[in-house]
Amino acid sequence: MLFNSFPFFLLVLLTFCIYYLPRLQKWQVSILVVASFVFYAWSDLSLLLLLCSSILINAITSFNIAQVAEKNKRLFWAVLGVICNLSILGLFKYGSLFTQLGLDILHTSEPSEGFGALILHLPLPIGISFYTFQGISLVIDVLREEEMSAGDISANQSVEPVNFRDYLLKTTFFISFFPQLVAGPIVKAKDFYYQIKPKYFQEIQWHFVFRYLVTGYFLKMVIADNLKDYTFWIDYPYYQRLGTVTNLVLLFGYSMQIFADFAGYSSIALGIAAAFGYKLLENFNFPYISRSITEFWRRWHISLSNWLRDYLYIPLGGNRKGKIRTYLNLIIVMSLGGLWHGAAWSYAVWGIFHGVGLAVERLLGINRKNKNSSSKTILSWQDWIADFLKVMGTFCFVSIGWLLFKLPEFSHAMDFIVTLVNNVNIKPRLAYIVPVMIFSLPVVLYHIPHFRPIQHLLSVQGTSTWQKKWWNLCTDIMFGIMLLLLFLNSGSANEFIYFQF
Repeated sequence: MLFNSFPFFLLVLLTFCIYYLPRLQKWQVSILVVASFVFYAWSDLSLLLLLCSSILINAITSFNIAQVAEKNKRLFWAVLGVICNLSILGLFKYGSLFTQLGLDILHTSEPSEGFGALILHLPLPIGISFYTFQGISLVIDVLREEEMSAGDISANQSVEPVNFRDYLLKTTFFISFFPQLVAGPIVKAKDFYYQIKPKYFQEIQWHFVFRYLVTGYFLKMVIADNLKDYTFWIDYPYYQRLGTVTNLVLLFGYSMQIFADFAGYSSIALGIAAAFGYKLLENFNFPYISRSITEFWRRWHISLSNWLRDYLYIPLGGNRKGKIRTYLNLIIVMSLGGLWHGAAWSYAVWGIFHGVGLAVERLLGINRKNKNSSSKTILSWQDWIADFLKVMGTFCFVSIGWLLFKLPEFSHAMDFIVTLVNNVNIKPRLAYIVPVMIFSLPVVLYHIPHFRPIQHLLSVQGTSTWQKKWWNLCTDIMFGIMLLLLFLNSGSANEFIYFQF
């Protein structure tokens, strides 16, 4: 069920009206669970069985971790929970990839029937990567909580189960909550369970809901859905007939599209969750003004970056076991993060690409903070140019990586690079270039106020009362224009890019 479809609007409206009825307040969690199941099972009812199996596994294992006193038994349940989660993810997402790899190694033809044929043609359940990671976070968070001494975890972050019936309902809600179920943000149990309590209509932060929904739908329906009609031409083999300038502009447009598509989804998820009284963590923080790859991963898909850091990078040793081990950990974590995105070797290459980039940055000390520059009252023109070049360099690096998302066949991605060299003399196609630049402009303008020199300049000069009023007026006008364009210039409806992950 797409966020921009009529069935979804109807589901949210009906759920909202029932949810805040005073007589049904004690059933609020159950109402959202039912709505979430309807949302997830809308296109394929069989998917619900897998989701429920994942919920049951995580509820049982995490509940037992909290109930047993012996450390070894707690560890047993935790390991069992993680293995079950990874087994489900591995079977449905990577079973086909590794089965095909085995067939290639053994030089065996693809089976037409039997277990091998079944594995090769298993469907990819939507959102499985996201809710599996949430299940793992629940199991590990409960284990860590039990291992810590009393008082080390604040009461509002406790995931302490009381009885299995109530805990199962909360766990079902935590994993299946429909705004973030299929494409995040990836929610940690300790950030969500304490929010499960009665919600009241008068407590809704309507300003927050409005701004996030308008921003999200604008990014998705006006920017991403229009750009997709032009970035289509860098699919194989169409890019081979286009010139270097045209292909570069289209790749730039795809960078804008993937941001608008995914950030749009996350913004809609935050807005809808807030309408039901729940706060999800921000998933994007203007990533395209990053001055390094390290900073980019602090700003892009923040929930995944934090998950990889907390549950993979730090347990591997992080940066505590020497430089070589740190570089290796970065590459391992990013490689696995790449594979998380899809069951194709090109995604692993994309992860290695970013992992090596992070390791090189750390080796060269590129991401070290310059205390002197941050203390300057006024940045020099050299500082402006240096920051601009860093942002452009990081953006180009990231955009080259996105090529592996657009062209998952690694050979096609390499062929695109070769085409950039060979097609220099082909005339630019203005029919593609002009619309891409027009629809990309809002994303650029969205980032500019957060460019470090501009932020520094504003902080030094301060903001007067009339400037604040002028800015608020401009913001209101901007949201009015965005709302108008949603009705006048939306592109054709299309699935969110991250639904495939």
